[in-house]
Formats: sequence, structure tokens, C-alpha cells
Amino acid sequence: MMKKMLDLLTDVYDKSPVSNIGKLFQIGARELQRLQTTLERIGHWRDIDQAQGKTLDRIGENVLQPRGSAADEVFRILIKSKIARNLSRGTVDTIIAVLSTVLDCRPSEIRIKELFHDPLQPQPAAISLIQLPVDRLNRVGMNPEQFAQIIQKTVSAGVSVGHIELTGTFSYGAVGEESDSEAGFSDLEQTVGGTLGAVYSSSTTGKLPI
Repeated sequence: MMKKMLDLLTDVYDKSPVSNIGKLFQIGARELQRLQTTLERIGHWRDIDQAQGKTLDRIGENVLQPRGSAADEVFRILIKSKIARNLSRGTVDTIIAVLSTVLDCRPSEIRIKELFHDPLQPQPAAISLIQLPVDRLNRVGMNPEQFAQIIQKTVSAGVSVGHIELTGTFSYGAVGEESDSEAGFSDLEQTVGGTLGAVYSSSTTGKLPI
């Protein structure tokens, strides 16, 4: 920045950085750089994925989503969920759209079954999530019970949520097959390897402020 400022001077001035005017510009350029860095940070923090602390709290206040005791990572999910739920019509397609937005995954990674079609235990107003990527929850430290509350707030009034299947990536490879770093057994440092799945049913703990 200082070089650009010196270049704008006419040639009658000494444009050397060690000249008197160069030293003066150096002080001004340093302050301008700090101001530019602050303005860039303000611009970045308008993005939910980059905002932190009090700035994230203000974004939550704008959509009437309290933080409670949630960390920034979980609070971002709550804010995205609130925004998406405000736009949701409660249909299966919009529920999938909400969840894929919240988890930042493809809609094809989520599958929902309406339980009135269930041959064993049909229920007239209930859904079951039969596919959901568990690694997305692991990244932010949200447990299945807490995520189930978001799902229950997304569906239409009177519709209940049955069990939720969290799909992992772990699988056994054939003997002699090269192991898959995303699906096979973990190494000692747990830097590679597949994730295990989980199944959640209706009781909830660790309530979120939603």
C-alpha cells in the first residue's frame, strides 16, 4: 500500500521509502492497512459460516434464534435450520432441502420414508429418516438426539419423527483388496478409516434452544 501511495506522488518528491515523506506515508499506510483488514473481516463475518462469537449472536437475533449454551459450530446449524424452517412447507422434499442445507450435503445423501406405507408398523402421521450422513454431525459435535429436535421442528404440526438411521462409511474389504482410507479400518492415529453408523429413536436428551 505504501508503494502505491508513493507512486502517486509527482516526480518532484523523493519517492524513497527512507525519505521523510516516505516515513510519513509508512505510518499512514500501516493504519490504512489495519483499517482495510478490519473492513474485510466485517465483510467475511456477514457470512454465517465465518462469523464468530458476538457477531454470530447478532445474526441469531435477526432470525430469533437464541444461542443457549451452543458452541459456534452448533449455533451455525441452529441459525441455518431456523432460516430454512421459516421457508419450509413441511413436505418431504422441503424437509430434505432443509436438512441438506443444515448439514451442507447433497439432497441425495438424505432419504425419508413416510411411515403410513410401512408394512409392519404403519403410522398415519409419521416419517422416518432412513439415510443421513453421520460424519456431517460428527464435524460439528452435534449428537443424534439434538439433531432429531431440529427435524421435529421442521416437519408439519402433528407429524412425528420415528427412528433416524445415521449412515456410516465403514465396510469390510475383500481379502487381499487394498484398504479404502474412507471406508476401511482406522490406523493407530485414527487419521483414516470409515465411520460407524447409528440408529436413533424417539426419546431426546440435551435439548437445544429451538
